[in-house]
Amino acid sequence: MKPGADLIRRALREGRKVLLEPEAKELVSLYGIDVTRVAVARSEDEAVRLAGEIGYPVVLKIVSPDVLHKSDVGGVAVGLECEDEVREAYRRILSNVRSRVPSARVEGILVQEFAPKGVEVIIGLMRDPQFGPTVMFGLGGIFVEIFKDVSFRIAPLRDLDAEEMMREIRSFPLLTGYRGAEPVDLEALKSALIRVGQVGLDHPEVSEMDLNPVMAYPKGLKVVDARVILSPSGGEAR
Repeated sequence: MKPGADLIRRALREGRKVLLEPEAKELVSLYGIDVTRVAVARSEDEAVRLAGEIGYPVVLKIVSPDVLHKSDVGGVAVGLECEDEVREAYRRILSNVRSRVPSARVEGILVQEFAPKGVEVIIGLMRDPQFGPTVMFGLGGIFVEIFKDVSFRIAPLRDLDAEEMMREIRSFPLLTGYRGAEPVDLEALKSALIRVGQVGLDHPEVSEMDLNPVMAYPKGLKVVDARVILSPSGGEAR
């Protein structure tokens, strides 16, 4: 069985077209890509306990199959430093989501490790009707929609394909140490690009994957946010 096949099958059996974020991160981690540590809390007290286990500061996020863009509905709180902040954020997130998306099914609140600042990149996967799984790379965070500085390759990716993808974007100097900054770990990024392509090859049910932002560091990387959209019939070109 391919890594993560059980996660995808369970979601489809439940009639879901999206993996919950903990599931999406588990799928990504099964392919050897580093993600921020996460746990799901179903009560305020549990959120406090999990935050203590993960270590402050932490991030809280709504977990709901009906909320894809969490920040748009007030479903995210970042950089929480203590128990009181976690409790207040937990209550605020639930209140925001219930008022803005009353029909949303809430599975809990995600307690997530806070990732230190790095160079933000995006790694994506989409399924082209002709060519099948296609990997995207670019500058991440909010900048991906503003600058649209991205490159594409059809999976499977070789090492050279992944390197060319990075060099093609206009923002490549940001990865190599712009104005004295330390260069990021290009080998880790190449490995992640290749592995995301493999997810698309292994799982035709995955129609889209967005890892954004991915924090790229001088050594290694961390996937901060992960979104996986499913197609029940599979999207592989025939």
